[in-house]
Amino acid sequence: MRKVSLNRARKGFTLVELLIVIIIIAVLAAIAIPKFVNSSTRSKEASLKADLKLYRNAIELFKNDTGAYPAALGDLAATTAPAAGKDSTGAAKSIAAADWKGPYLNALENDPVSDAGFTYSTTSPTVGQVTSSASGNATDGTAYSGW
Repeated sequence: MRKVSLNRARKGFTLVELLIVIIIIAVLAAIAIPKFVNSSTRSKEASLKADLKLYRNAIELFKNDTGAYPAALGDLAATTAPAAGKDSTGAAKSIAAADWKGPYLNALENDPVSDAGFTYSTTSPTVGQVTSSASGNATDGTAYSGW
């Protein structure tokens, strides 16, 4: 009869060692997951800020060239000069085709947060202002309409 050695080398991990590894992984996941949960929302908000800046610059270029605000946001992407725009009171103002240097945008995009069109004002005292059509607050707590 052969004797079985009690000092034989162990193969594998004990239950306690496996539990310790699982706990460490759970703690790391608890730290990392919240960082990525709202990354989609943050990327949409960053895109919204960039789009608003682009639209506002295009409106300013349109106004500098023609002396009037666009009558509608679509005038920024038009391929021919619009006949009229808006003055600072919201009244119609004719535009000379020679002054128009457009198009000022390649295309109009939807608000990335709400997936709807941007809000553009043609009434006094906010003529020429473009804002987000999204309601609610951003991840930093500021209202989208305030951007």
